[in-house]
Amino acid sequence: MAETYKVLGSAAPASTTPATAYTVPAVTEAIVSSIVVCERAGAASAFRIGVLPGGSTGVGTFICYDHAIAANETIVLTLGVGLATTDEVEVYASSTGLSFNVFGMEITA
Repeated sequence: MAETYKVLGSAAPASTTPATAYTVPAVTEAIVSSIVVCERAGAASAFRIGVLPGGSTGVGTFICYDHAIAANETIVLTLGVGLATTDEVEVYASSTGLSFNVFGMEITA
């Protein structure tokens, strides 16, 4: 099995619009080691991060829900979440100006 450490994905979603930050590719598993959330617009906001198993729609498994972030703040979440093929990391921001970066490892056969 090959293990590749990398930036898995990123997103800067529009206000109140969910966005996919990362989707596990075919024939691959992944470990999300950390997610970094950065508020870059100079205004307090809130965010959500969830995992959608198999790319399902609707309510997934939330890691954070309406978590507050101050103006110009950066929050680092150290995780260790295992994902299967087609699982997604979905992000949401209550206002524009948030960036989400997902870091970890992909495992391929």
